[in-house]
Amino acid sequence: MNIKSLLLGSAAALAVVSGAQAADAIVAAEPEPVEYVRVCDAYGTGYFYIPGTETCLKIEGYIRFQVDGGDHLSGTSDWNAKTRGQVQFTSKSDTEYGPLTGVIVLQANANNATDQSTILDSAYLDVAGFRAGLFYSWWDDGLSGETDNLASGSTLHNSVRYQYENGDFYAGLSVDELEDSIHGTRVQTNADGSNGLGETRNNVGIAAGLGGKAGAFSYQLIGGYDTDTEEGAIRAMGTVAFGPGTFGLAAAWASGPNAYYEESEWTIAAEYAIKATDKLTLTPGVQYFDNIRNGSYGDGGVTNTTDFSDVDVWKAGLTVDYQIVENFYAKASFQYQDHTSASDDDDSFSGYFRLQRSF
Repeated sequence: MNIKSLLLGSAAALAVVSGAQAADAIVAAEPEPVEYVRVCDAYGTGYFYIPGTETCLKIEGYIRFQVDGGDHLSGTSDWNAKTRGQVQFTSKSDTEYGPLTGVIVLQANANNATDQSTILDSAYLDVAGFRAGLFYSWWDDGLSGETDNLASGSTLHNSVRYQYENGDFYAGLSVDELEDSIHGTRVQTNADGSNGLGETRNNVGIAAGLGGKAGAFSYQLIGGYDTDTEEGAIRAMGTVAFGPGTFGLAAAWASGPNAYYEESEWTIAAEYAIKATDKLTLTPGVQYFDNIRNGSYGDGGVTNTTDFSDVDVWKAGLTVDYQIVENFYAKASFQYQDHTSASDDDDSFSGYFRLQRSF
């Protein structure tokens, strides 16, 4: 073997070794198997499994643009535009007590570029009929149109509630922290030094409700007692489908202004939601208030008071709902209101136009 052959052989051997080392250096590890999102159909449409868990999650919400009209809505202006975005997260999982539900609702409102707010609209836990957290009470329910006013102030409270459900029937009891509504900043001081509408901010309310459906008829009966004002209210509401639409009737009575109902001593409201086409619904409505609270509805009285006045108010309006395409809606509200007494005779118009895209 000459020197030339020896050098060529050595070079070849080195090349083989180098090539093997280079190949080994770029070999990638086996990728971990990817867990794709799975559809969860146990609780209805829209749910999916959170990867790596047996918890189902649903994300939904809406985007809303609205223009309001009425006397002095924004300073001296008779109109005001605003935008809202809302998103809701609902989680569900099976337990030995039944489905465990958790809900978080976040809402952002923009009156303009600098006047904006983001709030926690709801957050609660729900299992086996028990619910605890920040959520809307039964008093937040109403007729389908925009004419009726059947609750007072805030209907969103930190509460603990039990609700029994059996088919189309439900009944329940709720304990509410009444830190909003007529309490707190709306408390006046009477001549004797006591508070007119509440002694302290953290007060307790007890509410009860039942309702359900029977064929074309639906109904609800609720009551609430405000332990601070020592006043209570009851409300009944029902709807029945007949002809081209659905007729709704509601009535409420209060022993005195309280966190559940303070607008008047009693009221009655009616509407008829006409399904004109598959996309268009027209809902005329009327409401009468007997002995409104002093200061309500611009009657010129004291802003905060424990008393009802001798002023009566009635209002009438029309709500127009139109589905432009799937999940995209337009709504228009036109309302007229008149309040009269021996010393006061006035009326007003208000309304809004809304575009909303739900998802």
